[in-house]
Amino acid sequence: MNTLARHLRIPFALAVVATVPCAMAASHDAKPRFDATQKVFRLDAGKVTYAMGVNADGMLQNIYWGARLEDADPLVALPAPERSSFDPKGALSLQEYAGWGGSLTATPALKLRFDDGNRDLVLRYDSYRIDGGDLAILLRDAQAGVKVTLHYSADASTGIVGRSAHIENGSGQPITIDSAAAATWSLPPANDYSLRYLTGTWAGEWHLQTRPVAPGATVLESRRGSTGDENNPWFAIGRGSDWNEDHGDVWFGALAWSGSWQLRVDEDILGQVRVTGGFNPFDFGYRLKPGESLDTPVFYAGYTGDGVGEASRLMHRFERTRVLPEGPTPKIRPVLYNSWEATEFKVDEVGQERLAVKAAALGVERFVVDDGWFGARDSDHAGLGDWVVNRRKFPNGLKPLIDRVHGLGMSFGLWVEPEMVNPDSDLYRAHPDWVLNFTGRDRSLGRNQMVLNLAREDVKAHVFEVLDRLLAENDIQFLKWDYNRNWSEPGWPQMAPDEQQKVYVAYTRNLYDILRRLREKHPGVEIESCSGGGARVDLGIMALTDEVWPSDNTDPSDRLSIQDGFSYAYAPATMMAWVTGSPNWVNGRSSSLDFRFLSSMQGGLGIGANLLEWTASDEEAARRYIAEYKTIRATVQQGELYRLLSPQGRAPWSATESVSADRAQAVLFAFQRQGEEARAFPTLRLRGLDPKARYRMRFIHGKAAPGTPDTASGAYWMQRGIDIAIKGDLQAAGVVFDRVR
Repeated sequence: MNTLARHLRIPFALAVVATVPCAMAASHDAKPRFDATQKVFRLDAGKVTYAMGVNADGMLQNIYWGARLEDADPLVALPAPERSSFDPKGALSLQEYAGWGGSLTATPALKLRFDDGNRDLVLRYDSYRIDGGDLAILLRDAQAGVKVTLHYSADASTGIVGRSAHIENGSGQPITIDSAAAATWSLPPANDYSLRYLTGTWAGEWHLQTRPVAPGATVLESRRGSTGDENNPWFAIGRGSDWNEDHGDVWFGALAWSGSWQLRVDEDILGQVRVTGGFNPFDFGYRLKPGESLDTPVFYAGYTGDGVGEASRLMHRFERTRVLPEGPTPKIRPVLYNSWEATEFKVDEVGQERLAVKAAALGVERFVVDDGWFGARDSDHAGLGDWVVNRRKFPNGLKPLIDRVHGLGMSFGLWVEPEMVNPDSDLYRAHPDWVLNFTGRDRSLGRNQMVLNLAREDVKAHVFEVLDRLLAENDIQFLKWDYNRNWSEPGWPQMAPDEQQKVYVAYTRNLYDILRRLREKHPGVEIESCSGGGARVDLGIMALTDEVWPSDNTDPSDRLSIQDGFSYAYAPATMMAWVTGSPNWVNGRSSSLDFRFLSSMQGGLGIGANLLEWTASDEEAARRYIAEYKTIRATVQQGELYRLLSPQGRAPWSATESVSADRAQAVLFAFQRQGEEARAFPTLRLRGLDPKARYRMRFIHGKAAPGTPDTASGAYWMQRGIDIAIKGDLQAAGVVFDRVR
């Protein structure tokens, strides 16, 4: 199990039941060290040192987390001194993983209760072991009979540390876990921290928020059964008032869990700041019989002294190389066409073939049939759960369409929503007990559907079997896996009352296991995670899917803010962005095809417009943009991202730059949402180029201001910069810089 804990491309909670080898060799991890004299553990990786030690009270205590120290630098664990009877000795010490017990007054990582009424838990250091890049530290409350094994590993390239906990009931009686965190991260002492985090709602995801860290608590969470878009399980905390894209100390992290979660940022009475994250304790109660155990998700976190822009780039690199299924070199996202906007539920073989012919002529590489191909699915009122081809729409099954799509040189994909069911479906009529519900209570609908209780082994087996059969009987290369509502009535009547709250963990673990098994059995199939847009985007689901859908809102102006916010936490390598119709269906805003393409080319490019309505000039422009995109997409998807102008808060301008790993190419996108007071577009000074190399500039769209050279040094483009001639509303430019020597 220790070996599996090392940055697997599956969440650690699943690793304990999986029989797959470690995804990466140990050489990609920094080997931990233990100083037996001082009882200090160190993880040195990238530009970061993370250290903890055993203090005089036997507690495992954080000592240091920040810029890398020299090997010989002294480190020692000293518990917080007693201040008064209200703040006794050690009560506020920065424990790595505190149990709720003794005189603890800080937020615990673990709170539980025994059947005999005891709720006291004091975890002290017992032992450790190092297995390659994995450090396992055993904490124990010997009297209570509870053991907690903390797992640590550090990525040698980025310095990002992964932490999780294995909680075991070694007592002679059952216990109930009321709350369990994956980790508590303790920041260095300071009094000027501020927190950035991401909030949103359907069609309005990924808003960046900033607030001071002050005495008390800030709680970010989802109680929805899934990740949710109200908050995302990511944080960044900076020191000082002026930390920005390029400057300042930043601590950042993300939780790899796709169920209900919570991150809590606390500043205590001593000014100490902690971030505790894991399962959401709301309505949580995980029962452990003697000998049983619970594994938490992995909580990843890192540090940089070079601003939040570098924090994002480190996280992006980590996701590409250590999280995504095809890492360290994930596949380039193909140009995709999705038929939803053209047909909605009116899907049939003839209509889809017409769209496929149009898409292929533009240079599209993947054709996806969206909702409406199965069961009695003529609207969102019926058919969900019945994953059989509708023979009225496809008289000979999907094969003729799939063969036609393949013959046009494209791969084939389908939309599915396998975790849901309509009441008006054969599945629900046969198994009404398979949904989340409380006995004798109403069953709420969302989008005319209910949530299957994937925690049940029979439901899990059914979902896997129908998807396995669908993939085995059809030559499919892609699934758009959707999830269109929150949980309600999260009961599990088949379980004993004191076992039902395990549903929050068992559901998500079974989802992961289905995805893992499908990938193993059908290795050529790629999967997109979608949840009515960006409501299930996290490092847990990303470990088992190839791309994510950040928002149902495809308005290209709104997408600038949505994609900008997304990029703080997640890599453009995973982000799908579509060119859809104008006026946009979300807000009625009209925009040019140029603006729509350039906005979408900042991620994985897709098209969702009704191609049957496009003019010949539209088609010609689309062919040109798609051809251009194919020359730059490796840089856009897998390069280093620099946010030059932020569109957050409806700012009029936006600009991003992507630089290839070898610095041979840079791609610049610039946007003006609204022209104001005849102001010129700001000068853009590039980042990340080789200052001594020469770069030739070429425009995908737009033009430079008069006097701008075609070729100049990297130093010139980074110091002098480029002035782009942009005037008017909803205008855009795309520029490529290719190294010539």
